Amino acid sequence: MTSRRPESFDGLGYRGRDDPSYGGYAGRSFNNSSGADLQHWVTTPPDIPGSRNLHYGERTPQFETAPPAAPGSEDAQSASGPSEQLNRFAGFGIGLASLFTENVLAHPCIVFRRQCQVNYHARNYHLSPFTAVSVMYNVTKTQGPKALWKGMGSTFVVQGVTLGAEGLISECTPLPRELSHKWNPKQVVGHLVLKGLTYVVAMPFYSASLIETVQSEIIRDNPGILDCVKEGLGRVMGMGIPHSKRLLPLWSLVFPTVLHGVLHYVISSAVQKTVLFLLRRKSPSRQPAEGPDAVQSMLDAYFPELMASFAASLCADVLLFPLETVLHRLHIQGTRTIIDNTDLGFEVLPINTQYEGMRDCINIIRREEGAMGFYKGFGSIMVQYSLHAAVLQITKMIYSTLLQNA
Repeated sequence: MTSRRPESFDGLGYRGRDDPSYGGYAGRSFNNSSGADLQHWVTTPPDIPGSRNLHYGERTPQFETAPPAAPGSEDAQSASGPSEQLNRFAGFGIGLASLFTENVLAHPCIVFRRQCQVNYHARNYHLSPFTAVSVMYNVTKTQGPKALWKGMGSTFVVQGVTLGAEGLISECTPLPRELSHKWNPKQVVGHLVLKGLTYVVAMPFYSASLIETVQSEIIRDNPGILDCVKEGLGRVMGMGIPHSKRLLPLWSLVFPTVLHGVLHYVISSAVQKTVLFLLRRKSPSRQPAEGPDAVQSMLDAYFPELMASFAASLCADVLLFPLETVLHRLHIQGTRTIIDNTDLGFEVLPINTQYEGMRDCINIIRREEGAMGFYKGFGSIMVQYSLHAAVLQITKMIYSTLLQNA
């Protein structure tokens, strides 16, 4: 093995030489008045940045004034880190508030709306939000707060089944899950076919979730979260809870279910892209800013997307409200479901419809309940989206105030 000791090594005095391999640090004696013999044998180690091995009058490098950081350097990025984290926290908070309002806080409005849609006995159509709120209060007063939050777990199960089925079908087939910017008609058709197949897979679970949502709390047991899956599979295989002979087969529900789902997706996507384009075109593009301007810039970047999603869901639900009424009545028929009396909120009513299909349901509603019969419970949808808009605006104001004062 070859020795790593350099040829010029001569003991302790080696560290005092100007050798480039040793970092260019010159050896200095700690006492300049000492003799030559002492200088030859005693040397000090090289100065290490941040160490205290300094002569009189010298300063430690780490305490020296550092030059200003360049705009793209790591120091500048670390300085802007807290502000960026606060801005991301603001966007996450607004999105979380929107998700909470859409799926949790608005659930009582969804429950009451569905009960009104399937109640063909109702004389009060609740087209106004004021009558809807009063009856919702009566139901809560009579049956407790849980009466309007029933079936919320099953709605999340249906959303999970829908997302899982869409991902699985897209992986096993060439149908595109998302459309690129350079799309063509073939890709659009394949994408809509994927959505339609997804709604077909989720259809029995959607039907079971609908029953849990509209079933009266008075005669309803406490179902588990997975009961929706069990009842959906039972309806596919013809097993489980006995149903009446008026129960429509699942194949007769495929067309209205797919039609409603695809139209809802198309309308909401078109409205969302349009509103987002108009909002971004209206608001001028801002350059990167600091302080309160950066906070406001980040909020303005997140909020248009939430507003576009809000407007898309509102337009799709309003335009497809009559079709949703027909769809829910077809799904609930023959399931021996008992709902709350939506006229007063103190009684229960059975569902005993005898529709033969989608066309027959439309004709009977038009003949017996009039054109407004398709809009039963429309006041609850006004309450739902008014509450959603208010929560979004309040959340934006709160985060904007907190971040500006941070």
